[in-house]
Amino acid sequence: MRDSYTVTLPEEPPALPDLHKELRPRTSMPGSLLVSTFVGLVLNKTKSSKAVQGLTGLRNLGNTCFMNSILQCLSNTKELRDYCLQNQYLRDLNNNSRMRTALMSEFAKLIQLLWTSSPNDSVSPSEFKTQIQRYAPRFVGYNQQDAQEFLRFLLDGLHSEVNRVLVRPRASTDTLDHLPDDEKSRQMWRRYQEREDSRVSDLFVGQLKSSLTCSECSYCSTAFDPFWDLSLPIPKKGYGEVTLMDCLRLFTKEDVLDGDEKPTCCRCKARTRCTKKFSIQKFPKILVLHLKRFSEARIRTSKLTTFVNFQLKDLDLREFASQSCNHAVYNLYAVSNHSGTTMGGHYTAYCKSPVSSEWHSFNDARVTPMSSSHIRSSDAYLLFYELASPSSRM
Repeated sequence: MRDSYTVTLPEEPPALPDLHKELRPRTSMPGSLLVSTFVGLVLNKTKSSKAVQGLTGLRNLGNTCFMNSILQCLSNTKELRDYCLQNQYLRDLNNNSRMRTALMSEFAKLIQLLWTSSPNDSVSPSEFKTQIQRYAPRFVGYNQQDAQEFLRFLLDGLHSEVNRVLVRPRASTDTLDHLPDDEKSRQMWRRYQEREDSRVSDLFVGQLKSSLTCSECSYCSTAFDPFWDLSLPIPKKGYGEVTLMDCLRLFTKEDVLDGDEKPTCCRCKARTRCTKKFSIQKFPKILVLHLKRFSEARIRTSKLTTFVNFQLKDLDLREFASQSCNHAVYNLYAVSNHSGTTMGGHYTAYCKSPVSSEWHSFNDARVTPMSSSHIRSSDAYLLFYELASPSSRM
């Protein structure tokens, strides 16, 4: 069971007028940041109550259900939520960011509103939308968008604005192929963190291992790459139901690269038939699994409505680890759903409160309690899993 969130009262809380008086002459803090700081101070003065917070809806601004669904999933990501509610992000704001911290500040402000407003209320994400579309112009306007693409752009933007690395070193060109795989993966991870290191990446980024084996000389080359989520193919079976483990096994299945797909073997120095396989080298704290329901076709995009049966608790992923692993068990806490077709659909979210551990349905401005038995459906699109602590499984 997750720890409940408790806001502590500072021993000597500063008077708000004095705080504003001190802040204004010393910094050129934007108005949105001042509001965010004020909300944080109000939160610090709020004692724990019986009313469950975090059940505030988000108004639909016009085909923005994809955005609302993802925002509610992130709002119930406990460590990211606390990072915003406790104003920890303020010390990490990176003024070298090309957006000058506007996206992170508006995101934190919105999370604070979701957790301090009345459960029966709804808030407008319009100011946040202004900032995300400045960061990623593809979200300008009010067309329906893909929730997974939105999540990737949002996390990338948040990460860049609180990146602890202010000056990135030059990318190293030294080869690591002479090292054993475990050491090579550590070196690749170190190189990544020398350039990308934030509280956001601490939570969401894992490391994927890809192995390429030549059929001619049997040489195996390996690569280790960071990932923010895993896009899983949905296997096609004679009946309508598959499991999440089926999807993961298909994702990590050994593939043959032949014909036009032949890669160049670095030992043979020629294009040869090879086999390729994925495995997980480093498991992230938050694992986002994307079910690939949409496929691009020449004429139009199609959608798979296959029912994928996924676990709510104790999802054991050790069989997909690239090395011996004793800690790869996850618990589900949020789902982004897509109902309808590619021509006209709607996004909602099912989220488990980090405070009450109760599940709720978030349908734009409407928030309703729900049974955990109703979470699985053929609409599930993005699954948010949290790495279980070893003690919680005892």
